[in-house]
Amino acid sequence: MIEFFFDCSSPWTYLAFHNIQPLAKEFNAEIVWRPILVGGIFNSVNPSVYASRETPVPAKQRYMKKDLADWARSADLEIKMPPRVFPVNSVKVMRGCVWLGQEVVPFARAVFEAYWGNDLDISMDAVLHDICQRVGIDPDKFFAAIAQQAIKDQLKANTDEVMARGGFGSPTIYLDKTDMYFGNDRLPLIREALLRRRASAA
Repeated sequence: MIEFFFDCSSPWTYLAFHNIQPLAKEFNAEIVWRPILVGGIFNSVNPSVYASRETPVPAKQRYMKKDLADWARSADLEIKMPPRVFPVNSVKVMRGCVWLGQEVVPFARAVFEAYWGNDLDISMDAVLHDICQRVGIDPDKFFAAIAQQAIKDQLKANTDEVMARGGFGSPTIYLDKTDMYFGNDRLPLIREALLRRRASAA
């Protein structure tokens, strides 16, 4: 089992979300989608993210843009830093992901594309309304669901859980509950771990 803790506000999460699906299919591994609020994680256990945004290292910042472009090209995705809204408030989006459960993939993919490809503000109800319609979700049901206290509580519980298990950002990925990996660039290591599991089961 692969647990994928994620927030759509991260471009590296977009890459991992895209790349982990064929990897899981290759190994016949189930992905359990676990929506979180990465801002809550930064506030609680990883405030260095905010410090690096306030006082960025220019050389590192330039390289990170190149690195993201290289990874996007490798995945055949269009990813660009949103010039108008960054970081974005992803609370409504991630509550929607909680509500959708294991049926979340089309919605989450459309959200990633809207924000990281088309510079749309995914915190806006009008944008979410259009995304819902595009992927066949009733917008009225969506907005009613994300207002439910149980959905809000589950998103917070997921966020608290990943921190309790050692996570400090998005995406945080676990194999078999305890084997943790952070970030899109760890997927080759996940593949090796899956190969080891396959060999030991043979």
